Amino acid sequence: MSTAVAAVETQTSRVLRFDEEKFHQNFNRKWFPLEHNLGGHRLFELERLIALAVQTAKDRPHHLHFDRGATEIGQRWNETPSCDLPVDEVIRRIETQGAWIVLKHAERDPDYEAIINRTMREVLELTGREMEKKVKEAEVILFITSPNRLTTYHIDRECNFVAQIHGKKTIYIHDQRDREVLPEDEIERFWSVDNNAAKFNAKLKDRADSFLLAPGNGVHIPVNAPHWLQNHDNISVTASLNFKFRDSVLGNIYRANYVIRKLGMNPLPPGKSAARDSMKRALAGSTMAVLNATPTWMIDGVKRVFR
Repeated sequence: MSTAVAAVETQTSRVLRFDEEKFHQNFNRKWFPLEHNLGGHRLFELERLIALAVQTAKDRPHHLHFDRGATEIGQRWNETPSCDLPVDEVIRRIETQGAWIVLKHAERDPDYEAIINRTMREVLELTGREMEKKVKEAEVILFITSPNRLTTYHIDRECNFVAQIHGKKTIYIHDQRDREVLPEDEIERFWSVDNNAAKFNAKLKDRADSFLLAPGNGVHIPVNAPHWLQNHDNISVTASLNFKFRDSVLGNIYRANYVIRKLGMNPLPPGKSAARDSMKRALAGSTMAVLNATPTWMIDGVKRVFR
């Protein structure tokens, strides 16, 4: 076991620290601040991150994303220029690259797996073991960000605990239940065909809460809570300790609603009818099982029809 992992596993303090009353009131409902004990670990120093990035590019290139130069909050991901250097060189030159580097599924490396395992144990202690049945997978995502770089407006599938490790940046978070900010049809599209479906509305910008992320602190972000981030004049390293709920919890209901809306009807949102939610889960679950056994080129064709 590496020195860094041994430190995480043997410390008596928790990986995450927060007000437990706020946790019970707001978990996966509303964002709240937290603290963590990951600062100072070698796992999050640039040389270790370079090694992880190189290994990810070699073994799991689909789990690596890096780009440069996002300038608008509402800019779509495919509108952001790509980097013309290998990822290790981008990290070494991170101070001047205007880059945003995302290392997904860092827990595939055993060193980082120890951190997410311990984090999930802590979360389940507070939520109750029943929630474990709803969890699809847990993940560590690492973000390395150039000075003053913007991370554009988006929503996520993950239930997220963000830990800021190096540098400072400001996060802006909307309430995912505000249907003026995040309409039902955008959520349906997100879960079905477009990871970048959420659209930034500048007129509603002031509804977002802001929070200064600094080494040692972080925030909990509920599933689908819209957010964007502005890095300060420093290199930033951030860890997302997160998990995804099983599709039957929420995703399949929105997928069914997406199809219903495409057929010209106005579907009930999740939570309005237990009976309809159950039918939608069953329908979408069966459809997803078929799609998972279908060649990718056929799935892409279906998506084009339904877009």
